[in-house]
Amino acid sequence: MTVAPSITSRASLARPAARRSRVTPVELFFDLVYVFAAVQLAQILLGDLSWTGVLQTLILFAAVWWGWNYTAWAMNWLDPLRTRVQLLSVVLMLAALGMAVAIPTAFDERVWLFVGCYLFMGILRPAVMMLAFSGRQLARNYRMLLLWTLFAGVFWILGAAAPDPWRIPLWLAAVVVDYAAPLARFRVPFVGSAPMHLWDADAEHLARRNRLVFVIALGQSILLMGGAVADRTPLDLPLVGSLSVGFASLFVLWWNYFALAGSGAEHGDTSTGALRTAFAYAHALMVLGAVLVAVSIELRLTHGTLTPAIVLVTTAGPLVYLAGNLMFLRSRFGRLARSRVIAAAVLVLLTGTAVALREVLPVAALSLAVLSVTTTLAVFTAVQRRSAAHAGRAT
Repeated sequence: MTVAPSITSRASLARPAARRSRVTPVELFFDLVYVFAAVQLAQILLGDLSWTGVLQTLILFAAVWWGWNYTAWAMNWLDPLRTRVQLLSVVLMLAALGMAVAIPTAFDERVWLFVGCYLFMGILRPAVMMLAFSGRQLARNYRMLLLWTLFAGVFWILGAAAPDPWRIPLWLAAVVVDYAAPLARFRVPFVGSAPMHLWDADAEHLARRNRLVFVIALGQSILLMGGAVADRTPLDLPLVGSLSVGFASLFVLWWNYFALAGSGAEHGDTSTGALRTAFAYAHALMVLGAVLVAVSIELRLTHGTLTPAIVLVTTAGPLVYLAGNLMFLRSRFGRLARSRVIAAAVLVLLTGTAVALREVLPVAALSLAVLSVTTTLAVFTAVQRRSAAHAGRAT
């Protein structure tokens, strides 16, 4: 008589070494919900360009990203070909969909739906990992992660229950706790810690998952851009020109990203600490930058004149993306990319100039100026990478 392996069996749910780096269909299926989530986040900012709207968007993005990030890391160790892991992915996807549905009114009537789905994901993942890897270091790691999640959950719940003036500061505190946990080595006084060297992560798997989610962020930009012009009539030359510049901005962002992070993850520092910074934190900024670029494209397609908010969003997208670039390169290769520092400085200068001249500066002029900076950087990055590849072959 045979007995089906239990969830506590060490070999039952663990990803085999031979398939460690593969991204499977169920992982791609899980990522689909984040197209919708990204669109929802962009719509929040489009509907409220005040500082309150910006803060709300950043808080919601932080929660959405952390939900995706921790799920991607869990799949580093779980075998997605196992039925139970696939069912787990579907349940997590449903919770992520609940978060996405709640986003437009997450600070109002759907506050408990958003918080409930987020905390459900945050508790279910470590609980399953602790059962699946019982008796192993990974289970102890996830015990510490769960304790930090519960600590952050106190602030999420207090914020949901509190009146409006208190919700933003309490949820900001929750985000700080969530994002500080890995940096604090998941240390809990009198209980223990889980420093990053105890997490046996696969660099190539994380690189592939993060590349795919960045493409998803660009995909929602296509949806927003297409929706902004689909019902516009007539489709005149200025609108076609603006659409072309918007599409070029997305292409250049894609080109820039894959010239930088599109190569194999075996290059550079593959320690788990470096991977944490490069993928959990740096990619958060790069994906947020892509979302902001999408928002700026729709704003420029639907507004004939510049405002300070439109200028700031237009340059903030590339600037936030470049901040992620700098963090990524610093963590993986230990260097500061001067080209990105120069590009960021030029964008800051453009921001001040455009705000000062907003009443006379055409929208197209700002669009083309920002596009010229990002295009120059993309070309430089691609040429630099090609030269490095030739030098490597020559040696």
